[in-house]
Amino acid sequence: MHYRSQRVAYPYFLLSIILFALQVAFGLLIGAQFIWPGILSGLLPFDVGREIHLNTMVFWLLLGLMGATYYLVPEEAQRELYSVKIARVQFWLLALTGVAAVVGFLFGLTEGREYIEAPRVLDWLIVAGALMFLYNIGMTVIKGKGWTATLGILIGGLTGLSVLYLFGMKFFENLVLDQYYWWWVIHLWVEGTWEMIAAAILAFMLIRITGVSRKRVEKWLYIEAILVLATGILGIGHHYYWIGTPEYWLAIGGFFSMLEPIPLVLMVWDTLREYKSRTIKHQNEVALYWIIGGVVLHFIGAGVLGVVQTLPVVNQWTHGTQMTASHGHLAFFGAFAMLVIAAIYYMLPDMAGRHDYKQGLGKWAFWTMTSGMVAMTAVLLGAGIVQVYLERILGMAFVTMKNQYMNTWMLWRFITGLVFAAGVGMLVVDFFRLPAYVSHRFNGTGLKRKQEVKSL
Repeated sequence: MHYRSQRVAYPYFLLSIILFALQVAFGLLIGAQFIWPGILSGLLPFDVGREIHLNTMVFWLLLGLMGATYYLVPEEAQRELYSVKIARVQFWLLALTGVAAVVGFLFGLTEGREYIEAPRVLDWLIVAGALMFLYNIGMTVIKGKGWTATLGILIGGLTGLSVLYLFGMKFFENLVLDQYYWWWVIHLWVEGTWEMIAAAILAFMLIRITGVSRKRVEKWLYIEAILVLATGILGIGHHYYWIGTPEYWLAIGGFFSMLEPIPLVLMVWDTLREYKSRTIKHQNEVALYWIIGGVVLHFIGAGVLGVVQTLPVVNQWTHGTQMTASHGHLAFFGAFAMLVIAAIYYMLPDMAGRHDYKQGLGKWAFWTMTSGMVAMTAVLLGAGIVQVYLERILGMAFVTMKNQYMNTWMLWRFITGLVFAAGVGMLVVDFFRLPAYVSHRFNGTGLKRKQEVKSL
């Protein structure tokens, strides 16, 4: 770590880990309720638990990407962060907004549209936080000493992050029109702007961890940016199958959706190929575990499982089934969750100048979570195939199909979810074992320790 203000990333990582654990806990709850509907049904209905499960996922990933960005930008711009005070206000604004949203869901305060259920006033607070974030990062870059491709791609992604969310702020009475713009948030906001931010963070970590030349890594970053713009914009067409848009969107969306993860896979492959030829290796192996695992699962989850379901002849049967859930779980985990965790494992030890910490628990967390997620994806895929055949082809009633044939699959999903949750528990424990910055407080233009970093 070269700049004191980089420590502002810690609170973002801390809250993201807490919300991640909360997301998994509610995932287990609704997974159990799917099999045994009576569990806490009067106190916490299935739809409320699902709202919290989905929205905490979006929120913790967003906070994690913000934290990683606050760490990355000072090093790339070669100066302290423009304003730690803005970062502090933004953090508490978003934290309180997230708490208010979860509490509101418990009392039925929801806008009702999937993934963006938060009431309108909270939406505006999220936009305010995103604009503060963009301004703080933008001023840091403007006043910095240099401009890199990593910064350029990052700023482009952050701009889209702030702008595209606005398209979900208005509700249209015409449901086709409403769904049309709803996908601008759900698809373009995530698969467009988030992908650009994630690609920049990935490039930054690869350069720092492997020592491979910036030129080698950033050539793939340029290609990724081009493809994200193409796949992010054109790939949205595969979501328009059911809302009456022209048929040409089906072919366009199906083709371009599968291209998105390819440059990231090539970036990591090319970097590691050069890295293996070096005699001096970086000590932080666990961060590389999460990076490599992330791009592999990103490719399988978003690329392979995504494209096989976007083809019109398939999508007419699979849309809204457990096959969609298998794609969504693996894609989000590989594309964003594993990247945020990789950033935590690289950036927290770097804050303390310690990459020689004990990495055994972090590796166990990686293998346990990855195994649990891959197994869960396989179970959901199998359940989806059964659902398509019985419900969509044979015409069996959903309740009959669920009670007689689906609950066994959902029991295995619950078991694999428990395995994944065990890995999350290891991650939470290891997070607090990393070089201790829990007692840091904001102070003026930087962060000041209340205690010295302790040996692990």
